[in-house]
Amino acid sequence: MATPVSVVMPVLNEERYLEQSVRRVLDQHYAGRVEVVLAVGPSRDRTLEIARRLAATDRRVRVLPNPTGRTPEALNLAVRASRHPYVVRVDAHGLLPPGYLTEVVRLLEATGAANVGGMMRVEGDNAFGHAVARAMSSPLGIGGSKFHVGGEPGPARTVYLGAFRREALVRLGGFDEHFRRAQDWELNYRLRRAGETVWFTPHLAVTYRPRRTLRALARQFHASGRWRRQIVDHHPETASFRYLAAPVATAGIVLGVLLGLGALVSGWAWLHVGWLAPAGYLAGLLGACLSMGRGLAARSWLWLPVVTATMHLSWGSGFLRNIRR
Repeated sequence: MATPVSVVMPVLNEERYLEQSVRRVLDQHYAGRVEVVLAVGPSRDRTLEIARRLAATDRRVRVLPNPTGRTPEALNLAVRASRHPYVVRVDAHGLLPPGYLTEVVRLLEATGAANVGGMMRVEGDNAFGHAVARAMSSPLGIGGSKFHVGGEPGPARTVYLGAFRREALVRLGGFDEHFRRAQDWELNYRLRRAGETVWFTPHLAVTYRPRRTLRALARQFHASGRWRRQIVDHHPETASFRYLAAPVATAGIVLGVLLGLGALVSGWAWLHVGWLAPAGYLAGLLGACLSMGRGLAARSWLWLPVVTATMHLSWGSGFLRNIRR
């Protein structure tokens, strides 16, 4: 028998994908015992009904209430309620590939790492989603993290989702519940600072379903930028060019537009130099999309500059805002 595994899943408003996600876990054919703990927040759809039905039909599934609906609280509740030595995080809109549990356990035992994970394989189901998937899988769209664009197996700053040794996870206090977003990155940072290893493997890729509307995408990236700012504020040594590029570009574009508008109002012609900032960004964006969009269908290619700019500027504007701890 392989080492038993606990799968923990934060769940909120996941009617569309929850059952498929849980079935992918239950159909893993793992050689050891598996439990699935669903921490369900106050959803506005049929999520809770689906979760209870899954628990009623398979004794490996348990449902817990998560009154706040927030991800870090859900994860901590599920971890505390779970029982097994290895804890695997799965999101309710993520789809595990066959053999995932077997492979992450093998790597945990072979490498001695505290956390093992792979890549996020973004898959849209319409023209908009395909454009988002392409942008989120390219360093030109979302940055160069290994779990987005791939890389050699080995120690990494962070991984997508993750399979943890319970002992290390509990010793470090679990997920910091202040960080409503990026709590996985922050936990991995604390693991590495404590001398533990976070291990990346590119051949494990979990399917991720992106947001389905431009407004939802903008809200997602704006919130991600705000909470990444919190991590930089809390751990200043983690600041890097990759995290500062989007807010610097956003601030430059806004300043340029204000200067350009000031030229129209005041008549001071030299202020028109401000238009160089948004024009330069637009030219660079379209040039990047020509390379990034190869092979996309026409409708998806037309969406690509729009979704990429939305990611950059929403993330950047979010980063420029502050959140009181």
